[in-house]
Amino acid sequence: MKLAVVGAGSTYTPELVAGLAGLEIERLALHDIDPGRLEVVGGLAGRMLDRAGFRGDLSLGGDLERAVEEADFVLVQIRVGGQAARLRDETAPLPCGCIGQETTGAGGFAKAMRTVPVLLEIADRVRELAGPDAWIVDFTNPVGIVTRALLDAGHRAVGLCNVAITLQRRCAALLGVESARVVVDQVGLNHLTWVRAVRLDGDDVLPGLLDELADEVGLPRRLVAELGAVPSYYLRYFYEHDAVLAEQLDGVPRAETVAEIERGLLELYRDPNLNEKPALLEQRGGAFYSEAAAGLVRALAYDIGDVHEVDVRNAGTLAGLQDDDVVEVPARVDSGRIVPLEQRPLAPELLGLVQHVAAYERLAAEAAVTRDPVTAKKALLTHPLIAQYELSEELLDRLALEAVAA
Repeated sequence: MKLAVVGAGSTYTPELVAGLAGLEIERLALHDIDPGRLEVVGGLAGRMLDRAGFRGDLSLGGDLERAVEEADFVLVQIRVGGQAARLRDETAPLPCGCIGQETTGAGGFAKAMRTVPVLLEIADRVRELAGPDAWIVDFTNPVGIVTRALLDAGHRAVGLCNVAITLQRRCAALLGVESARVVVDQVGLNHLTWVRAVRLDGDDVLPGLLDELADEVGLPRRLVAELGAVPSYYLRYFYEHDAVLAEQLDGVPRAETVAEIERGLLELYRDPNLNEKPALLEQRGGAFYSEAAAGLVRALAYDIGDVHEVDVRNAGTLAGLQDDDVVEVPARVDSGRIVPLEQRPLAPELLGLVQHVAAYERLAAEAAVTRDPVTAKKALLTHPLIAQYELSEELLDRLALEAVAA
């Protein structure tokens, strides 16, 4: 197996490497456009792999063509514009009375506009140079929109998020059992999902976990009980919009906190004696990303038939959505094939929101490719956290999206 990681200068990379070390990888290429960060992060990655007894070839570099050449899997985890762009995404919408968040609402739209063109350029190089059956595994946010753009362009791609596996591990801990015995049935769109069942050895045990899981995602127990499902914590931006906006107006942007954590992590990574991921990495986010990524790659490579939570074409899985919408659902993964598990229809209170955001994602993906200002405004107008025409025009200006501004 030959595997490339694009965006390997990310402080996430040691988390990823911790999982990949257990795979039979002949060649692991770590790529990044920032040679300084790659040297630091790649250095720790190399020491971790040595400690784990990795026998493959490890390469670090900024040559994308060399990194993806003949690769079987290309994992993409880039952040176009870095933390400075994230800070703008989180703060620019606030004076308009809109929530600032890097994947949801106006901030997520801005991130998609920056990210999709770059991802498509990378994907084109993968198509030209990687193995004939190579997979692109996207961890780059906003995952739903990015994955849709990749699939629309004909690439062999799948989106991956760590929200489901994090909740699955928490459920296993609450139940006091091994995680392999627990299957979480989480459905919806990326960062817009609900857990409708938690199966322990095949039996649904979700009703007994509702109160504790409500606390985990930061939503009122009464709301979760009435829904009969556990929303992703990203649903708080919708269900408690005004409270979240007030918190953001008075608080410190998450981007500033993350930037400080990253500075501390990079300093730790420089220690030549460090050969394992430090505890501080847990504060960065992305918990269990390594296990999710390694598990998905293993299932695709070795025909295991495991169930993984992924972002794929709907293809009739969720009634009420278009077949070409990208949904986040459990799917059985075999060698070269991903088949979503059959799902019962979404309840009206879930389906309505999903349809709304799916329409926004369709328009956002189109705008990211065409750079058409009218399509961009339609996308913002369609998003339930914006939904006003003059506000859409103002946000395009405030988010500094000159490439799509009229």
